[in-house]
Amino acid sequence: MPSSRLLLRRLWLPAAGSAALGATLLAVFGTGTLPAIGQSQGTGPAIAQARTTIGVYSGRHYNTDKELYRQFEARTGIKVNVLEAKDDALLERLKSEGKNSPADVLVLVDAARLDAATDQGLFRPVRSAALQRDVPANLRDSQGRWYGLTRRVRAVVVNPRQVNPATIRTYADLAKPALKGKLCLRDRKSPYNQSLVASRMILNGDAATRTWIRGMVANVSQPFFTSDTPLARAVARGECGVGVVNSYYIARMLSGEAGAQDKQLAEQLKVVYLNPSHVNITGAGVTRHARNPQAAIKLIEFLASPTGGRGYAEANNEYPLRGFGDNPILKRFGTFRADGVSVEQIGSRSRAATRMMESNGWK
Repeated sequence: MPSSRLLLRRLWLPAAGSAALGATLLAVFGTGTLPAIGQSQGTGPAIAQARTTIGVYSGRHYNTDKELYRQFEARTGIKVNVLEAKDDALLERLKSEGKNSPADVLVLVDAARLDAATDQGLFRPVRSAALQRDVPANLRDSQGRWYGLTRRVRAVVVNPRQVNPATIRTYADLAKPALKGKLCLRDRKSPYNQSLVASRMILNGDAATRTWIRGMVANVSQPFFTSDTPLARAVARGECGVGVVNSYYIARMLSGEAGAQDKQLAEQLKVVYLNPSHVNITGAGVTRHARNPQAAIKLIEFLASPTGGRGYAEANNEYPLRGFGDNPILKRFGTFRADGVSVEQIGSRSRAATRMMESNGWK
């Protein structure tokens, strides 16, 4: 097993080239419950004077995130070291490092991943008046182990040349026989789809959700996709008429970030927010073995605040915790009414949702 010094040196390699992410380390810890750490008193000079450093493991990878971390450093004097990688790789790394981990904050996307980290004991509960105020109750863990930072909507994209967008108003419409041969879906390994199905189970019950899945599977026109962006391209090209994606993928295409061709394809699509819409989150929590938990709380408070959170949402064309923000591309999609389902509940049903998808033909 490498020494702690060697482990730390490896940690802060750039994420894109970090071969250590896939390595299996030997230090494994238990999953017992930890007591909550004390409530933060807001951003103040005491920690800044100590020049505290915190580590952030993040499943997000946007340059604008780094700018927000720099703003936080300038505001508090707390230095932020960031390691970006896939969510599952970060979970494995934290488990392997155990008490030796330099991570104080873990940022993950989607309820299923937050639930997985919670089950594995990777978070510790925290109390914060600011987070209780800024994060709606249904977008945070009831025990304070993680808090939502941004909202993301599971929307429908329609090719108007293939399907009339006005005929798609609810998720139930995706199972109607009129869409046979016209529907494209991402595979059941997608945590976004697992969370969508979990929310349907909570709202409509298992029997109705099972029927809904079977109806959609009967409408699928081609093999299930492994990513939202290729699915959106297929709808735009007319290879299928309707698809289910997170809306920020379309906003990203429209921004030109992925190139002129993707922008042109996205212009062919109509984004439909269903009534009501399934909403998921990007969330963060203080890690189980955080060395600087009070400083970690301050960072999460900053990212969840109306000021910091707005920038965090805009980084990936997501929505802030409240309202709809000022993103001009998202404004083109219109507003939505969230279904209000607790993200914690969604996460807790994600495994059952995956089993239901598998047993009813969602490949």
